[in-house]
Amino acid sequence: MSTQPIVKVGLLTALALIAFAANSVLTRMALAEPLIDAGSFTSIRLLSGSAILMSILWLRQKRPATTQANGSWFASIMLFLYATGFSYAYLLLETGTGALILFGMVQITMVAVSLLKGHVLHRLEWLGIGVSFLGFVYLVWPEVSTPSVSGVLLMSIAGAAWGLYTLLGRGSSDPLADTAYNFLRCTPFVIILMLASWSTLSLDYQGVLYAILSGAIASGLGYTVWYLVLSHLSATQAGVLQLLVPVIAAFGGVLFIAEPISLRLLLSALCILGGILTVILAKRV
Repeated sequence: MSTQPIVKVGLLTALALIAFAANSVLTRMALAEPLIDAGSFTSIRLLSGSAILMSILWLRQKRPATTQANGSWFASIMLFLYATGFSYAYLLLETGTGALILFGMVQITMVAVSLLKGHVLHRLEWLGIGVSFLGFVYLVWPEVSTPSVSGVLLMSIAGAAWGLYTLLGRGSSDPLADTAYNFLRCTPFVIILMLASWSTLSLDYQGVLYAILSGAIASGLGYTVWYLVLSHLSATQAGVLQLLVPVIAAFGGVLFIAEPISLRLLLSALCILGGILTVILAKRV
């Protein structure tokens, strides 16, 4: 790959990771007060993501060339499981802790699937994964905040679902159409969630705004960009790169929610970044 495409992929990847971190910050800002209940936040997030993506697809004035570029029901189920587990977990977890559990589980899921498919990892890849994961463990255990067991379980389910959703996106021939139809297919599940969470309904205009920003911008457009760059990344690279998100999210929590910054956060960030760099460079050795 020449220098220009590498730079382009790097910038798009950075944009997608910032969008992922923004989701953590927006969700925590909305639910920590709370300004909105978790069910409504998830529903508005998915519906607004669907609305913006289908509008862009319509404005593009062309349908995907094949039916394969229309997403899938399995991908939509994984998207819904991720979004629901993510929202409810953030009722119980701080921004950085939640993001670390989420993307630690993403990495485990993606590496496990890669190994099951027969991919053999380079020794440097194993080293990078190990260093990154040690940084992850160091931050969440024994505490940045002591994680709730229920919160950890919900976020772990969300992470596994997102890992599978990411793997499904690696073969996308039309990232915009795939993401749009994946969001659209979530609609029946959203209706069920809205009915199930009706008794806890709580809406504030600011919470609704955060949910729309999370859905339309950070999720809808962010996930489209992510699907776009996945074809240029190995499953291992994609999994490890996402461990950068908790670092961005933790600093976002510091900036926007006044959550504490610590030496533990800084040291774990260095471990995670060093591990990511090792995995990326392993392919060049």
